[in-house]
Amino acid sequence: MTEKRLYKARGERKVCGVCGGIAEYFGIDPTIVRLICLLLCIGYGSGLIVYLIAAVVMPEPPADPFEP
Repeated sequence: MTEKRLYKARGERKVCGVCGGIAEYFGIDPTIVRLICLLLCIGYGSGLIVYLIAAVVMPEPPADPFEP
């Protein structure tokens, strides 16, 4: 059994890949995660702080040896 890890998105990246990475981890559409993040940014202001912290803390995905 492989362990699931949370990484920034490689393909679904708009700004830093945080929302795309969260969407990949939970197996949902990245647009839903982006909308939730946008609502948190507009409504409470905490979404931006959480996004910036996640952008710094979340690691990049490991390099795929089969990708050119």
